[in-house]
Amino acid sequence: MRQDELRPPRGAKRPRKRIGRGDGSGRGTYSGRGIKGQKARSGPGIRPGFAGGQLPLAKALPSTRGFTNIFKKQFSVVNLDRLAVLGGESEITPERMAQAGLLRDLTRPVKVLGRGEPPGRMVVEAHFFSASARRKIEAAGGSVRTRA
Repeated sequence: MRQDELRPPRGAKRPRKRIGRGDGSGRGTYSGRGIKGQKARSGPGIRPGFAGGQLPLAKALPSTRGFTNIFKKQFSVVNLDRLAVLGGESEITPERMAQAGLLRDLTRPVKVLGRGEPPGRMVVEAHFFSASARRKIEAAGGSVRTRA
């Protein structure tokens, strides 16, 4: 095949629409603009982003700046001073924390933070510990166990 033999496929080339050339053409009278209204008039038309008088999206969006990280890890957080509710127990697990009302649900991983002092010597089991919480529990003679 030579370059001068190349042709577009059948139906790819169509004649342009000639509007406003009389009623017999099928595109006369309103010339594809419909009847009346802002978009039927001559002139530049409506600007991009115009929402018909409603507050435009571009103007409403600054209230929702930034983005939401869909990969963010959500934790159930418990501070050491809240563990005083379970002070009499030597072993504290997420299930015991939930029974005592320290956690709303057990679907999220539990993280123990270091605000306050541990109520005594205990073994605390959770998914994550802050460095200060781990240090305070071990200083009080207890130990931490990390869940997978």
